[in-house]
Amino acid sequence: MVMEMRKTDRGLALDLTGEWRAIAYRQIDSALAAVDLSGASHVEIATDRLAALDLTGAWRLREFVRRARGSGVQVDFAGAPPDQLRLVEETLSSREPEEAVPVADAAGGTPLHHVEGAEAATLAFIGRRAVALWRDMIGALAFLGRLSITALRALPHPKGLRPISIARHVYDTGITAMPIVALIAFLISVIIAYMSAEQLRSFGADIFVADLVTIGVLRELGVLLTAIIVAGRSGSAFAAEIGSMQLNEEVDALRATGVDPFQALVLPRVLGLVISLPLLTVVADLVGLAGGAVLCASLLHMPLEQYFHQVSQSISATTFWVGIIKAPVFAVLIGMAGTHRGMQVRGSSRELGRLTTVAVVQAIFLVILADALFAVLFMEIGV
Repeated sequence: MVMEMRKTDRGLALDLTGEWRAIAYRQIDSALAAVDLSGASHVEIATDRLAALDLTGAWRLREFVRRARGSGVQVDFAGAPPDQLRLVEETLSSREPEEAVPVADAAGGTPLHHVEGAEAATLAFIGRRAVALWRDMIGALAFLGRLSITALRALPHPKGLRPISIARHVYDTGITAMPIVALIAFLISVIIAYMSAEQLRSFGADIFVADLVTIGVLRELGVLLTAIIVAGRSGSAFAAEIGSMQLNEEVDALRATGVDPFQALVLPRVLGLVISLPLLTVVADLVGLAGGAVLCASLLHMPLEQYFHQVSQSISATTFWVGIIKAPVFAVLIGMAGTHRGMQVRGSSRELGRLTTVAVVQAIFLVILADALFAVLFMEIGV
């Protein structure tokens, strides 16, 4: 038995007894459905005899109270309402949408009709995304500003740049990435050379395969593919390492001991990546040219002397440096994306995984966007 009911001078008195838990919800529903509110003007509910009340029981009690008040019956509790009932009420009230405010049209005339249903949900989603994107951009600019100030303050004191930490990150992001970067550069150059040879062979212009491989690898593909690989390796590693330190409160411990986390964690990683990415780009360029030579020698039977002579003829004064100039910029973007998202980790390992994924996606997007902007810039200045 979960409830005792008796009539009073004013209406009904309900004494809740036993355990109002999810396991007894059928019995609770039957008892509440048996309450006849016809002819009653007041209902008093006593909960002092309850042995247990969980959120399911509180939900059923709330629905009964709403039904009674909707019928014009006054409902009161003998004493304070249960805490579980107040929790359900506060949770649901905080999720209720605010009342829409009429907006006047451009001419200042009659207010526009309220937007309801799917249109309101769509507009709310767009608004939330726009605000989140704006705050994200402001946060990224603030992060860049603080990183720049930290670097400028550390310049007069070489030890402030933490050269040992920078060297370790050069090894982690550069030396250990050489095998995968070389392999990808070799395969991509072979693919470019093969596709070019298939098209140019019909015109008797096999010799220009070397030109396509050289210009494509040195100007674009060498640095771009290297940056994408590094974004997947090092960008995710930066976010995961710093994020784990956030979860373990190691970053707070650094602050408590007077160490600037930007100087100890962020700046060495970014500077290490700025040093290693141009070096990796040079490795990718050399391996890419070697891959083109291998395919031209095996498929087109082009002597290596002729291939490298054509390569030297196709390289202008700026071909190599166009790719190298991009590398430090890509390194800063990748390093910032990884460290910024790592510093944002709070609360749980799920947030760590989400922000690590966000760091990789944003790093790759920023690299491709910057490469497109470089292409437009170089075209405009005639490089």
